[in-house]
Amino acid sequence: MRRLARTLLGGVLALATLAACSGESESDDRYHDGMLFLATGNTTGVYYQLGGGYADLVSKYLPGYQLRSEPTGASGENVTRVDSGDMDLALSHADTAADGALGQGVFPGKPQSIVALARLYDNIAQVVVPAGAKVRTLADLRGKRVSTGTLNSGTDVVAGRMLAAAGLDPDRDIVRLRWSLPETTKGMKDGSVDALIFVAGLPAVGITELLTTAPGQFTFLQAADLLKGMNDQYNGIYQGVKIQKATYGTPTDIATVAIPTMLVCSPDLPEQLAYDLTRVLFDHQSELALAHPDGEHFTQSTAKLTSPVPLHPGARRFYEQG
Repeated sequence: MRRLARTLLGGVLALATLAACSGESESDDRYHDGMLFLATGNTTGVYYQLGGGYADLVSKYLPGYQLRSEPTGASGENVTRVDSGDMDLALSHADTAADGALGQGVFPGKPQSIVALARLYDNIAQVVVPAGAKVRTLADLRGKRVSTGTLNSGTDVVAGRMLAAAGLDPDRDIVRLRWSLPETTKGMKDGSVDALIFVAGLPAVGITELLTTAPGQFTFLQAADLLKGMNDQYNGIYQGVKIQKATYGTPTDIATVAIPTMLVCSPDLPEQLAYDLTRVLFDHQSELALAHPDGEHFTQSTAKLTSPVPLHPGARRFYEQG
């Protein structure tokens, strides 16, 4: 179906390209007939919003190209779909992308064929429980029904590591639910889920909706105490952050952990196209921020810091030119 979609849209874009007299893209070779696909995340997460905004910008500012964003199970699925050629670009948590590039974690012995265009904003771990529950720390989730995100998503990976740092076996000491955020928030409301862990930019639409439709019924757990244990095991990749109280209208700031987002792609992308795709991020960053506020939370100086995921040569050329 995706190959058929590429073919049909490619014909339309070919006509548009012939009619275009000028444009921002310097590339004359239309990779995949000008039709590209971007893997994002679930429909109430930041990846979906930001990815949709980026797709619109690419489609608008790179004549002859159409970028379509698609909802997915997020990071783990996204990396494998780029590796397989099913997707051209994807958003991913940096730890999952690193595991993919190195062939470890959920990709044991199977390095994924991915490179990076940019390191973007930070994803924030958000742990929500019913306000009346006798749960004060993640360690108190023992025996509880905890949603850790869809299987092998970035949230699933980080949630498992957080629970382990809290002294729990995530597959034995809790009832682990690998549900999407929409399924999870529904379960929180009807009482079939005792806690959710979700890792995304701020604010996450699904969590905002949960809090506003059930005011006073849910609260956040602090999680900063897990940071040292996680970094001791995972090479310092995680950061300590605070969710400001204004974000969700909480009584206090919430101390927790964070992990950067990466925009990854196939190494088969032509160098000029990769250059142009990277350039769009920065030439039109103010427009990207209209899709979601996290669109403005990265710079060229931090975007190139994608190790151990290698930069695409086209992206590297963009950053070197400053």
